Amino acid sequence: MKNRYPLHLYLAGAVAARAGDEMSGPALMLAGFALAGSTTDASSLLAGITVSAAAGGPVLGALLDRAGRPGRLLAGALVLYAAGLGMILVGLGRLPFAVMILIAVLTGLLGPALSGGWTAQLPRVVLGDRLPRANALDAMTFSVASLAGPALAGGAAEALGAPTAVMVSVVLIASALPAAWMLPTRPGRAQEARTTSVISDLTAGMRVIVGRSALARATLTSVVSCIAQGMLTACIPLLGDRVLGGASRGALVLSCAAVSGLVANAALARFPRSVAPDTIIWASALVQAAALALAAWGQPVVLIAAVLIAGVGEGPQLAALFAVRHREAPEHLRSQIFTTGASLKLTGFALGAAVGGPVAIWSLSASLTLAAGVAVLAALAFVTNLR
Repeated sequence: MKNRYPLHLYLAGAVAARAGDEMSGPALMLAGFALAGSTTDASSLLAGITVSAAAGGPVLGALLDRAGRPGRLLAGALVLYAAGLGMILVGLGRLPFAVMILIAVLTGLLGPALSGGWTAQLPRVVLGDRLPRANALDAMTFSVASLAGPALAGGAAEALGAPTAVMVSVVLIASALPAAWMLPTRPGRAQEARTTSVISDLTAGMRVIVGRSALARATLTSVVSCIAQGMLTACIPLLGDRVLGGASRGALVLSCAAVSGLVANAALARFPRSVAPDTIIWASALVQAAALALAAWGQPVVLIAAVLIAGVGEGPQLAALFAVRHREAPEHLRSQIFTTGASLKLTGFALGAAVGGPVAIWSLSASLTLAAGVAVLAALAFVTNLR
């Protein structure tokens, strides 16, 4: 079964699902504003579907690990995620907004299926020496999605209306179903899963994340790096307004980071064994720190260069993090470790955004400098825990 499932099918499904996911957030915000008429309601929808993903990740990963056919469970999660988006779209302006928030929260619980849950299946698609290159290509799908998703949301909303943008994201997520459904199976795993409970599996997964030093270092560094990335994202509207002449131009800055991250991962896929993934993780944190310090300068050309440099740090760090997880995670806990890691990173990003925004209002340069310091801490967290 492993040899019959082509890598290009896996990558096509990953790009479609992740682009739909990246598109769904901005599209929901635009639809919420258009149909509910409130900026607060629009941002509340985005917060609801994002925050709950942090809680759903570990449980979803444990269920994937227990499944003899994880692809079928992954496909079911995609169906429910797409259905939840559709229900929000249909209910906006017709049902109480509290109900819409509840649907958004329940839908967000399945979000990790599109990130860590999908990536955890990669070792059953490619074997042995092919895995490092496939891992770098998988990381590239995140850069492609983060570049294409928001652009598609804005373009579809402008041309066809905000509700249509949500429907396009639903179609993209649904188009990944065949690739998920046909993922390789794990013979015998369903019978093994009956001997343990979900709670014991969750406990075992956390024990592995904390107990395996290489995995613990990589996880901690990536989470702290995400705090810095969240702070940068919170600064983007002000950077666009004060440095580039318009708040809307800040979104283009994030596209620059996605492009440079994509290019960096393409080079990494060409030479997958050139640098050890553990080295890339802490070195990339320092690259991001340098980029954030440059961004605090406040000059247009320097800002664009800084964000391009930040992408060079973020893209390879993600690929290296995947490589460490694939190397260190036991087969029977792999999905849980990937989805739990994704949840922790999401929590770190949300924390960074929550801190970075208020600080930026007081002083934009102070917020970016603080973010640079956090990125340095991410590298130090790795280096000081090498033992």
